[in-house]
Amino acid sequence: MLRFNKTAVLALLIATSSVFLLFQLYHYRQHVSQNGPHIFGRTVHLSGKDAQWQVVKKFMGLVHKYNMPVFLVDTASLSLLSQDSMLLRDSLVKEPHCTFLCTNRDVLTFALLNNLWKYDAGLVAAAEEKGFELLEVRGKDPRLVSMDDLSGNEIPLHFLFRLQGYVVHVVVLYERSGNYLWHGVLRLKPNMDRKFAPFRRLDYGRNAGAYDRPELVLTTLDGLDVRIPRNISGFLTEYSQARFLECRYRDARSFFQLYPDDPSPEAMNFRMKAKALLHLAARILTELRVPFWLSSGTCLGWFRQCGIIPYSKDVDLGIWIKDYRHDITQAFQKAGLPLKHKFGKVEDSLELSFQGLDVKLDIFFFYEETDVVWNGGTQAKSGKKFKYVFPKFTLCWTELMDLKVRVPCETVDYVSANYGPTWNTPVKTWDWKSSPPNVQDNGVWPVREWDEVIQVY
Repeated sequence: MLRFNKTAVLALLIATSSVFLLFQLYHYRQHVSQNGPHIFGRTVHLSGKDAQWQVVKKFMGLVHKYNMPVFLVDTASLSLLSQDSMLLRDSLVKEPHCTFLCTNRDVLTFALLNNLWKYDAGLVAAAEEKGFELLEVRGKDPRLVSMDDLSGNEIPLHFLFRLQGYVVHVVVLYERSGNYLWHGVLRLKPNMDRKFAPFRRLDYGRNAGAYDRPELVLTTLDGLDVRIPRNISGFLTEYSQARFLECRYRDARSFFQLYPDDPSPEAMNFRMKAKALLHLAARILTELRVPFWLSSGTCLGWFRQCGIIPYSKDVDLGIWIKDYRHDITQAFQKAGLPLKHKFGKVEDSLELSFQGLDVKLDIFFFYEETDVVWNGGTQAKSGKKFKYVFPKFTLCWTELMDLKVRVPCETVDYVSANYGPTWNTPVKTWDWKSSPPNVQDNGVWPVREWDEVIQVY
């Protein structure tokens, strides 16, 4: 009997403690909701930035109601988060306030994963009920555009929610066939309000952009549950290099109207093998963390005709010499691509060539000078050196053969330097030592160095 009483008392105490704990948790949530946010778990009271925080809170409520899979991509907010958060958490804040979502800017930016969200027309009415003005910017869906159909359906690209002078910008990310995320340019239609938002100061929309799919984590920022990229510094690096160039389908169709494509089995077989080689080379270099871009004839084929030039018989890539790694050759050979030749050396005119399945892969290393960049060439039988000079350029992303790859952003200047002003006219007879308008004699390798700088297998 005594044992039964003890058990009953213990059960009663546990039940009472559980009820009290649940009450405390409920009271805490109500307190946070009514009195402001907390930073990394610590409750604070809003001060001068209360209005902006309330706007963000209303927006997040809208997000949750319509199950919009958004995550924070605002560069100012992420830059704060990429700093030492422990110091931020432990520092003494004399006047606690909205820290990460209120960054002394009147715009906050989120990204929306479109493949996880179905567009709901009721979003507009719901936003208006919360007091928001909503601007939706649409554009053509590049996934549906081709040389056979240039029309393309219009899709939502950007949403801008405005309330009390603050703007929440939502960038819509779409999956592309190259297994990456893409967003379009923010281009206003003639009838749209150009004063709706500070468009020139937006982080996203000046250009199209391409990103690898980030791993997301759910955290609490300023009292609100927000998803952010797990690797913040990596995402910010991607942001700085995300500019995307779409294939010029309209110009490519005009090109093929003048110069019909080669439908022969040989041409189709080459394209198939070139695609496989390009995908393999991209995988190898990505695993090595060596950035590369489409160069020479491969770049010309993408820019001029949105594909591979069937009579080129090789795949050309460019790499900055500063990104050279001594294990590149080993990595390609391990992947089944034997070294065909190695010309030059790291300090001067390095060039590697690997043999694929009936298709050769040429890798040209580029050297930077004050006003120009260049890659070298070597004639094996004579030891003569050549130099191919280009204007300086930056790199952008594009898509070729279902692969996200880089190309020179200043593509016209790049192909014009290599192929002259008539680059849009096919030339099937090409001498690499004399045909390019940017080729220069660069001396001769000393005979004593030939064993090192001229290696043919």
